[in-house]
Amino acid sequence: MSPSPAPRPNETTTDSQVPTLDEVLDAAEELWPRSLAESWDAVGLVTGRREAPVRRIHFAVDPVRAVIEEAASSGTDLLITHHPLLLRGVTSVEAGQFKGEMVHRLIESGCALLTAHTNGDSAIGGVNDVLAGALGLEDTAPLAPAAEGLVQEGLGRIGMLTEPMTLGDFAARVFSVLPAVAGGVRVAGDRDGLVQRVALCGGAGDSMLSAAAEAGADVFLTADLRHHPASEAREAAVGGRPGLIDVSHFASEWLWLPTAAQALHRALTDRGYDVEVAVSGINTDPWVFVLTPGH
Repeated sequence: MSPSPAPRPNETTTDSQVPTLDEVLDAAEELWPRSLAESWDAVGLVTGRREAPVRRIHFAVDPVRAVIEEAASSGTDLLITHHPLLLRGVTSVEAGQFKGEMVHRLIESGCALLTAHTNGDSAIGGVNDVLAGALGLEDTAPLAPAAEGLVQEGLGRIGMLTEPMTLGDFAARVFSVLPAVAGGVRVAGDRDGLVQRVALCGGAGDSMLSAAAEAGADVFLTADLRHHPASEAREAAVGGRPGLIDVSHFASEWLWLPTAAQALHRALTDRGYDVEVAVSGINTDPWVFVLTPGH
C-alpha cells in the first residue's frame, strides 16, 4: 500500500481558508465523538498547539516510528492515528525511549497527533461499519450498543449476508477484502457449514465472544483471538455456531482509514477550508512471516 491522497487543495489557497488545529478538532469531534470512547481508553489530542494552522493531515493505524517519520518528513501538520501512543500512564518522555523519541519528533517537526480509537470504532461510519460494509453485511446494528449515543453507535456490528454461503467461502471473502499480512486468516468451525448472520468487531474483540453467541451469529470475526477464550467459545458453541474467524488487528482497522480521511476532508471542505489529506500505506502489522505445515 502507498499513501492515498484525498483531492489536493486549490493552489490559490489563502491563509483565511486554512483551518487551525482547533477547528479541525471540532470537525473530528462531530465525526468521532469522545463520548463514545471506552472508559479505559486514551483518545483526543496528544501533541500540538490548537492555534496552529493545519494544511496537511495524515491518517494511519499505529503511531510507530515509520509512520511518524513519514508524516514528519512530508510536512504533515496533523497525524491522526487509530491507536494511542500514550494509552497507559508514563512518567517520562525523554528521547532515549521509543515513546519519548516519538513525542520529540512530533513536536520538533510541528506535527500534532490526534487519537481516534474506540470512539472511531463505535461511531457511525467508523471501523466496524466500514468492515461490515466491505464484507457485504446488511441491516447492521451494534453488537454492544453505546451507553451514550445513537442507536447505531457502539462496539462491534451484527448483520446479514444477502445470501447464505459456506464458512470457507466467507473466510475467502474476508481474506480478499483485508490488506495482505503475514498472518493471513484463521478459521474455527465447519468449513462447509452455511453462514449468513455475521457478527464482527474490528481490532481485539474476544471480550465479545459471548455477545456474538447470544446474538445468534453464525460466525464471529475479530482479531487477536487468544487460545483459551477461543477454545472455550468453541466448546460452548451450540450446533457449532458461531464459527470463529481471526484476522490481523492492523488489517481489520486499516480499511477505515480511507473512509475516515474522506469524511474529515468533506467536513472541512463544507466549512470552507482547504486541506490536503493522505492515508499512510505503511503496513504496521508487527508480524513479518509465518511458518505453516508444508512450508
